[in-house]
Amino acid sequence: MTKDRFANRVVLVTGAGRGIGRVVATAYVEAGAYVVFADKDANLLAEATASLHNASIASVVCDLRVPDQVVQMVNTAVQRFGRIDIVINNAGIGIWKSPLELTVDEWDSVLNTNLRGAFLCAREVAKEMPEGGCIVNIASTRALMSEPNSEAYAASKGGIVALTHALAVSLGDKRIRVNCISPGWIETGDYGALTQADHAQHPAGRVGRPEDVARACFYLTDPENDFLTGVNLVLDGGMTRKMIYVE
Repeated sequence: MTKDRFANRVVLVTGAGRGIGRVVATAYVEAGAYVVFADKDANLLAEATASLHNASIASVVCDLRVPDQVVQMVNTAVQRFGRIDIVINNAGIGIWKSPLELTVDEWDSVLNTNLRGAFLCAREVAKEMPEGGCIVNIASTRALMSEPNSEAYAASKGGIVALTHALAVSLGDKRIRVNCISPGWIETGDYGALTQADHAQHPAGRVGRPEDVARACFYLTDPENDFLTGVNLVLDGGMTRKMIYVE
């Protein structure tokens, strides 16, 4: 990836205050793009953008559970940079709780943030996005496999995979490409604290890093890859292809 690959492109990243979103948003800045960092936490946004060139970035506080805030987020991005070429729908939350105890409000909070929020963002951006634009939704391997007590999160991520191919078809006549990434274990904390056993269980030989997701986003939004749409790119070091038996 050359430094200028995304020069003058305008990128909106949700959940950009920390973790994967922060790394992805920063990577696009370093690749020459104008980037809108969006997050519901103003303090995290300030930390994420403190060392970046102000002319290349904008920060927007937005809670994706509130439709009017999504509309305002998109309007702010367009007012600042004139258009939006790329959207990375990364923001998401999870509540790990027995399905026998999970409340309706908790279910709604996860689904409204992860799934409805991605839809609303894509819908509002598509109204402004020029031909050749790209939307990347961040799903999860939890759309394909599960651990206990992950019903709301798994349902939201499975919905994102389905939403992705539906939008790819619906927005095809506008020449807007829509793809998603389903990360597996991406360590956003202390990578050095991981054990050899953590790494060895992956066929790729290591646990993933946020930078892996950033490179996948670059691939899916590269203007030269204009034949890629409706794809769910599983980024998990091969874990969903590994048969596991207990002896």
